[in-house]
Amino acid sequence: MLSISRVNGIKGEIAVPGDKSISHRSIMLAGISEGRSVISGFLMGEDCLSTIGCFRGLGVAIDVTQEEIIVEGRGLMGLREPQDILDAGNSGTTMRLLSGILAGQNFLSVITGDESLRQRPMARIAAPLREMGASIDGRSDGRLAPLAIRGGGLKAIDYKLPVSSAQVKSAVLLAGLYAEGTTRVLEPQPSRDHTERMLKAFGGNIAREANTIIVKSSGLYGQRVEVPGDISSAAFFMVAAAAMPGASLKLNRVGLNPTRTGIIEVLKAMGADITLDNITLSGGEEIGDIIIHGGELQGVAIGRDIIPRLIDEIPVIAVAAALAEGKTTITGAEELKFKESNRIAAVVTELKGLGVDIIELADGMEINGPNTIKGGEVKSYGDHRIAMAMAIAGLFSQKPVIIEDSSCIAISFPEFEAKLKEITV
Repeated sequence: MLSISRVNGIKGEIAVPGDKSISHRSIMLAGISEGRSVISGFLMGEDCLSTIGCFRGLGVAIDVTQEEIIVEGRGLMGLREPQDILDAGNSGTTMRLLSGILAGQNFLSVITGDESLRQRPMARIAAPLREMGASIDGRSDGRLAPLAIRGGGLKAIDYKLPVSSAQVKSAVLLAGLYAEGTTRVLEPQPSRDHTERMLKAFGGNIAREANTIIVKSSGLYGQRVEVPGDISSAAFFMVAAAAMPGASLKLNRVGLNPTRTGIIEVLKAMGADITLDNITLSGGEEIGDIIIHGGELQGVAIGRDIIPRLIDEIPVIAVAAALAEGKTTITGAEELKFKESNRIAAVVTELKGLGVDIIELADGMEINGPNTIKGGEVKSYGDHRIAMAMAIAGLFSQKPVIIEDSSCIAISFPEFEAKLKEITV
């Protein structure tokens, strides 16, 4: 149990862990590339370690040192049939993206996860991969893991995403590397594009025309990858600093991919003082420093168009809204129901228990502020982002906020509590 108490201020300069999405993809693409890849800044969280474990199970040699990860790629068709069940742990990214790669392999593989992951929907990836020619079965008629995948002999498809989802899009694009013909994926709204950027950096034959991503079978080649700081991890500190008058915080070397910077746009719309500095490009990804000065925030309307660009940040945005003047509405966020927890219900229940005026909507929530956060015990639901969002609420609370089952934070941010102590006074 993690206990967080009110602080007097926030000041300092920190680096956050490597980007989770990019860390996952760096192992996957390095594993199916020809030759050696060297990855620095990798997130050593439980989810990303699950990806390493799965690729070792597929015969990929991966050496983990304190400074970097060295992957000896086996090429597109060099993966080995696993001798045991592949375990994705709590990681939906691992299961969904890896399924796209496994769909292209001429062997049988079975992939499972922990209790939470085994309840999360997999039909959204199984359907297009079956359409391409893979055989996929699982519990509940293939809708739930464990999934049994017998791949190979894929044909290209034109696929329109039912909802904007980077994971579903990525699964189809990765399968497209193995398919005969040209695979096209049409997305209704832009979602995070780390897969496309990294595929291009590894030499993949991939392009975008308007809202359609086009991929053809092509070999990949080992690369050197710098993983930037994860903006989803930075978001917790950004909200804390933005909502605390007099705060001054600098977050170094954070990923600024435009498909991920919705949190910056929302906080600026709420009145936050945020500037970006030292912007560079590495591996197709923008990286820079984020500087925040605290002040009073105002409520805003957050709608469907921006949701794909800040889906993981909504729990902590709700905390910002609880502290802001006026009403904040979040709509078009049905996808939150299918994360590590039902994040809409979890956020509403736990913030309400802390004294926040918050109402659950069918596709989001409505928050009236400003609120006096009173403190007390909250549940994490085994969800790292819920746990960290409640911790940020504790920084503004009359009495301590005590988070049950806070160990789940290690999934994405093992040093969260230590970093929090570094910047709070």
